[in-house]
Amino acid sequence: MAVAYEIEAVGAGAPSRSDRPHPRRGAAWWLVGTGKGVAGAAFVLVALFPLAWMVIAGFKSKTEVVATPFQFFPEVWQWHNYTQILSDPTFLRTMAWTFGGAVLFTVLSLSVNSLAAYAFARLDFRFRRTIWTVVITTMFIPGMTILLTSFIVVTKLAMLDTLAVLVVPGAANAATIFFIRQFYLSIPSSLEEAAMLDGCGRLGIFWRLFVPLSKPPFVVMGITSFLAYWNSYVWPILTITSPDKYVVQQYLANFRSERSSELGLLMAGSVLAAAPVIVLFLVFQRQIIGNIKLAGLK
Repeated sequence: MAVAYEIEAVGAGAPSRSDRPHPRRGAAWWLVGTGKGVAGAAFVLVALFPLAWMVIAGFKSKTEVVATPFQFFPEVWQWHNYTQILSDPTFLRTMAWTFGGAVLFTVLSLSVNSLAAYAFARLDFRFRRTIWTVVITTMFIPGMTILLTSFIVVTKLAMLDTLAVLVVPGAANAATIFFIRQFYLSIPSSLEEAAMLDGCGRLGIFWRLFVPLSKPPFVVMGITSFLAYWNSYVWPILTITSPDKYVVQQYLANFRSERSSELGLLMAGSVLAAAPVIVLFLVFQRQIIGNIKLAGLK
């Protein structure tokens, strides 16, 4: 018994593994950590340099933007470049028109693609596998290869030079359907069965159950759709001819061709055109990172 008590006393006094001091890390560990930090900082600087240069170039005069030797900061800060572009009613109208179209396109894209994703994930109908194969196959067809045929179709439908030609043709997207469908497949069938027992139909289940749970894919695909519309250029220049219906990329391209010497003003306009997208990423960055982690765990 004395031996047992002695063993217990020794065991009680012994420090646990978590209480033991960590062994001293060697110089190699600190060298690797410092190297990673330096490499990460260099990568961030290289990635942000074009954006930083564009912002600074917006404060330069006409000649300083392309002056040699290269000078990052201007000699005299031209604040009027930003005030001048902000006071341009055409630029403000174009920004508002593009933003409204991007919001409409995003809402329509999420609505159409989520319904299609729900049908492919939860409904059982004839030729489902065949239709799904056809839908997935369209992901591998470059958009430029069907540009001419798409233009012919919208011309026959009398959609040229309207908002519909910018919003409707690209609303259905196979990649978006695939992404949302994969998320819907992970939702337990028991939730759907319980809703059916309560008398919910298919549309009721989709609207009351699947849509509230769809925030992760909706955030990612919504930002992707918004960005795709905001940066579109080739399709708008083919289908939009009225200057009052230009999207922001058309406006900047037209500005460059007509006022090519005012590069400082062009850089200021480019910064303001990129601002909504940057703000969008900053607002939803936590959701984007969280959804990426969630996708990785799945």
